[in-house]
Amino acid sequence: MIYAVGDLDAASTRIAESLGLSSVAGGRHPGWGTENRIVPLGAEYLELVTVADPVAAAASDFGRAVMNATSRGDQLVGWAVATDDVAAVATRLNLDVTSGTRTRPDGTTLSWRLAGVARALRSGALPFFIEWDAPAERHPGRATADHRTHPRGIDWVEIASEAEAITAWLGESDLPVRMTTGAPALCAVGIGVTGGEAVLR
Repeated sequence: MIYAVGDLDAASTRIAESLGLSSVAGGRHPGWGTENRIVPLGAEYLELVTVADPVAAAASDFGRAVMNATSRGDQLVGWAVATDDVAAVATRLNLDVTSGTRTRPDGTTLSWRLAGVARALRSGALPFFIEWDAPAERHPGRATADHRTHPRGIDWVEIASEAEAITAWLGESDLPVRMTTGAPALCAVGIGVTGGEAVLR
């Protein structure tokens, strides 16, 4: 889940105070012009991302989406679905596969392959697809953070979209997607926490 913000530190503080969820330093995305912090949730994570280099961001699909979103204030901008075979997904949907990396504060490098970024981030309603090239223990969601509450992971994602469009995009899926009316958009995410749910819109 990607939350585009104008200021990483301010957003991190706000998320910690309002949702009880702390974040850890992520890193810069070479070639994308962006930088992130990670709110680890176990098998999943919330990514706080900002523009670090406007020139580079303007030249990348991901960077442009973050830049456009933050021009209107902090907001949810997109979401990703993990897959073990991004090439097969790309073939099914006639998408290009791209790659990305970032260096963590401990000096190790995370890498991944993506499909569908440009189309997905036009509205945020559709997810893009990601295949990690890293052992499970280095997945961003597995990082250690000093949360005030215990997160269980993402309970649901709310989107405005035609049901046929999301079904065709995802294929066979049991993802916890909630549908609402309106122009295509990523509307909200529900994160399971101790005693209930934290909602980010």
